[in-house]
Amino acid sequence: MKIKIEKKEFDLKKPFVITGYTETTSSTVWLTLESGGYIGRGESLGIYYKDEDMDSMAAQLEAITSSITDDLTFEQVQEMLPYGGARNALDCALWDLRAKQQSKSIWELLNITPKELSTVATIGIDTPENMAQEALDFQMYKNLKIKVSGEEPIARLEAIRAARPDASIIIDVNQGWNFKELKEYTPVCQKLGIAMIEQPLPRGDDAELEGYKSSVALGSDESCLDSSEYASSAARYDIINIKLDKCGGLTDGLKIVELAKADGKGLMVGNMTGTSLSMAPSYVIGQYCGFVDIDGPLFLKQDIENGLEYREGGIASIPTKELWG
Repeated sequence: MKIKIEKKEFDLKKPFVITGYTETTSSTVWLTLESGGYIGRGESLGIYYKDEDMDSMAAQLEAITSSITDDLTFEQVQEMLPYGGARNALDCALWDLRAKQQSKSIWELLNITPKELSTVATIGIDTPENMAQEALDFQMYKNLKIKVSGEEPIARLEAIRAARPDASIIIDVNQGWNFKELKEYTPVCQKLGIAMIEQPLPRGDDAELEGYKSSVALGSDESCLDSSEYASSAARYDIINIKLDKCGGLTDGLKIVELAKADGKGLMVGNMTGTSLSMAPSYVIGQYCGFVDIDGPLFLKQDIENGLEYREGGIASIPTKELWG
């Protein structure tokens, strides 16, 4: 097995602001596996709030290269690395490689008939006026995801709703509220037709949500990193956001899908603003999700070759085998 680890940065069109974090570049690690003339690729950005970056992920991968053999299994991948970006890159590269080796698409490997997905367009934190204008600029997207914090969230949401009365809107607080603020803002969110409030409370400080009945569906993101944290999140949230950078790849992402299906929980697929190489395996998870957030390439000045196409209604094209899987 030939292994190549690369650090690649992609400039964003403009700074992307969320609660407590501003991003100006999409900093990725690419892992390429080559065996018998077949090539598989995976991309990862890691978990920024766990202090993962290109260097730490590359170091994790370099430390296990001697264990990456031609007969590597997905089960072994789960044992070799913890959840997070490094495992995501390896796991997704292996899925791509196995598909190529078997001359099958990822859909054939998983026995899925793929459907096209309609993604949200995400609006970062800015002034209410600028956020409303961006909502208008995203007119072709019927679904919007709005980043808010504890600073005047309602003013921002009211401005966006006035600009886009037609849009289906979810909001992402990125751990920026406390329980009192959640209870205060929820009735207004309901009035504004917000479909979901994602990660309102800090990770590790959301036990108060057990037994709490919200009039707007609550989504877990930072509170559910991988399948081992599913049970605690399922007791507190209505919807689980699966991000492959968090859970460590498609293998564990599919495990969360099965757990949620058994529980009747709603699902969302999310991203960390990667290229289409990150979106492609996430597209598999999106087949099971009521909320789809695979708009990472929209933030980039330039996506990679053979990337996803985004069309009217926010429809993202099904990944081609030239891209991944």
